[in-house]
Amino acid sequence: MSPHWWRWVASTDSLTARLIAAGGARRFSVRLLRQRVGYPFADEARALGIDAKRYVWQREVALCLDGSPWVVARSVAPLATLRGQRLYALGERSLGSWLFRQPGLDRRPLEVTDNLPRFIAADSLWGRRSVFRHGRLALLVQEYFLPAMADELGLPSR
Repeated sequence: MSPHWWRWVASTDSLTARLIAAGGARRFSVRLLRQRVGYPFADEARALGIDAKRYVWQREVALCLDGSPWVVARSVAPLATLRGQRLYALGERSLGSWLFRQPGLDRRPLEVTDNLPRFIAADSLWGRRSVFRHGRLALLVQEYFLPAMADELGLPSR
């Protein structure tokens, strides 16, 4: 992986804030693709330390600049850990803008992949995921960087 991509993929700060800064005059927006209750993928259940037949909240979004998706993301949390969090009410607001304001937030190590996202038909150059914990909340956040972002920022392909 090039150092240019590594700065994006390995960053542990808010991806929303990084996209807004990199976008310059471009307008940042979140496009809600899907939000529902269902079962996690087997690897998601393992990452969260839960049984694969346990219901989870799932949220899938595109992070866009001037309407063009730069990143697609999927967040998964066991329903039992959501009490009082009201994440389902985020709508087309950034999860990161809420998440990084939480005191005592614990982020587990990042996992990097060059696999394509399974929740949407999209090419991606790199993906990453990590589990966040805040009080009772356990939240797996998965983000996939799209070719449009690479093109706009002049980042190299793999």
